[in-house]
Amino acid sequence: MNKDQLSNSKIKTSRSKWHYFEVIGLILVVASLLILLVNPNSLSDFFNAVISEVKPIVVDVFLTSEIGIAIIISVIFGRIIERLGFTDGLIRLFVPIMKGLKINPSVIIPSVYNILGDINAAGKISGPVLVKAKATKAEQKIAVATMIQSPQSFATLVLGLIALSMFNINAFPLIIISIFLPIVVVPFILSKTIYRDTKKVELEELPRFTPKTRFLETIFTSAKEGAELLFLTIIPAVAAVFFFIGALKFFGAWNVIESSLSSILTFLSIEPSTGIVSILAAPTLAVAQLAELASTIDPRLIVGSFVLANSGLPLSVIFGQIPVTWAESSDLNEREALIAAIVGMIIRVLTACILAYFLTPLLVG
Repeated sequence: MNKDQLSNSKIKTSRSKWHYFEVIGLILVVASLLILLVNPNSLSDFFNAVISEVKPIVVDVFLTSEIGIAIIISVIFGRIIERLGFTDGLIRLFVPIMKGLKINPSVIIPSVYNILGDINAAGKISGPVLVKAKATKAEQKIAVATMIQSPQSFATLVLGLIALSMFNINAFPLIIISIFLPIVVVPFILSKTIYRDTKKVELEELPRFTPKTRFLETIFTSAKEGAELLFLTIIPAVAAVFFFIGALKFFGAWNVIESSLSSILTFLSIEPSTGIVSILAAPTLAVAQLAELASTIDPRLIVGSFVLANSGLPLSVIFGQIPVTWAESSDLNEREALIAAIVGMIIRVLTACILAYFLTPLLVG
C-alpha cells in the first residue's frame, strides 16, 4: 500500500466515526426543519429580535453619535501626545515608584492613556510600548487588569464629576482613592499574588518610546488607525455581544438575568438602572443619567455607581474589544488578555462595593 492509499484509508477511518460537532449539527438540522414546519416565522422573528438589539448600539451609539468619532479622535490625540514625548515623560515619573515594587514601569501606561483617551486606543498604543519595554507576559496582564480600573474615556470622568456635584459629594478624595491610587496599588497586589513574574527595571534599561514619525504623518496615520479600530474591531465585538443579549431576550431568559443583576447591584450599594447601563451599554451614558436623575436617586448609591462607571466597562469591551486589540498589539493571546480583563473587572467591582460601603458615609450627609 503506497502513501496516498494509506493516507486515504486513515481519512476514511477517521471520517466514519461520529464527531460530537456532527451530532450537534444534525440536531440543529432536525430542529430547524421542525421549527420551519411548526412555526415558519420563528426564525425571522429571531433575527428581527437580534437586529433590533444590535442596531441601536452599533448604529445609534457607535456610527451616528459622538462616541464613534470620540474613538477616532482618541487615537489621534493619543498618538500626538506620544509623539510629543508623553510616554517617555510618564516612564520617568513612575520608574522610581515601580522600581521599589520590582515591576516594569510600563504597566501603568495603558491606564493613563485610558483616562486621557479611550480604552481601545489605550490598548492599541500601549501594547507595543509594553513589548518594546520587554515587559513579561505577567506584567502585560497586570497592565490590562490595571487599565480596567481607569475610566475608559475622559468624558466619563468629567460627566461623573458633574453628577457628584449634583449630589453635593466631595469629588477630590473619591477621585484620588478610586482612580489614581489603583494605578499603583493594583500592580502591587497582582505582582504578589496572581502574576508574579515581574522584574525591577532601571531607566537606563528602557528604550525611548517617542516615535520619530513626521507630525503630519502621525496625524493622518492615526486617523486611519482610529477608523480601522472602530470598524474592524469595536463594532464587530459589540455586535457579537449584543447578538447574544438579543438571543437571550428572544428566548425569554434576559428578564431573569436583568432582574438578578439589579438585585446584585443594589446589594453592592450601586444604583441598579445606571449600573446596568454601565455594564451593558456605555459608562459615559450611565454617569450622564446619574446627573439627570439626581432628584430620584438615593445619594448613598452614587459613590458605587461612580466607581463602577469609571472603569473598563461595558462587557462588550471586556469580552470583545480588549482580547482582540491586545492580541494584535502585545505578546498576549486573546484568552490571556480576556482573563486579565476579567481579573481587573472583579477587582473594580469589589472596589466599587468597598468604597460604596465605607467611603459613602464620609462623603454623603
